[in-house]
Amino acid sequence: MLRPILYILAIVIANFITAYFAPLVLGIFIIPWGTVFVGLTFVFRDLVQLQFGRRKTYYIIAIGLGISILMSIFYGDMLPITIASSLSFVLSEVVDTEIFTRFKLSFYNRIMLSGILGGLVDSVVFILIGLSPLFTGILTWEQVPYAMLGQLVFKTLSQLITLAIIHFGFRGIKREADEKLSYS
Repeated sequence: MLRPILYILAIVIANFITAYFAPLVLGIFIIPWGTVFVGLTFVFRDLVQLQFGRRKTYYIIAIGLGISILMSIFYGDMLPITIASSLSFVLSEVVDTEIFTRFKLSFYNRIMLSGILGGLVDSVVFILIGLSPLFTGILTWEQVPYAMLGQLVFKTLSQLITLAIIHFGFRGIKREADEKLSYS
């Protein structure tokens, strides 16, 4: 039961940190602090699926979505931000789930591929709907690609660090993956 708790906790922390702390600006990149925890959600989601299967994972994703929406309302986010957050969450989690399910790669490669593509979907959808001049104008069109790239890089780094921790500290997860996943 620890994995779903870690997954939900990463969602809650990502929402909280994003709501309360100004984004990090590194040169041309704009990165909400919660982005690091969004990267963690992709790894934790894969670990939930490994333990509970695809169907139960979708139920847990639905719980995460509900919590994310409630937090957005509680923080008083503008409607486009709430919609962008919800839509990017659902689409990125579905992409992550389905890629993790369908690609017959090694455990670590599945997690990285599904997480990178899920992170790309999350970044593009959230920034276009929630931050670009399309609906809110929080970012200019010139800033949009840098915000997307910055988020994707930080999400990917967060996944790599998490996988290193799993590899060196939790070898049982790798053994479990080897037993459950087909790599052929």
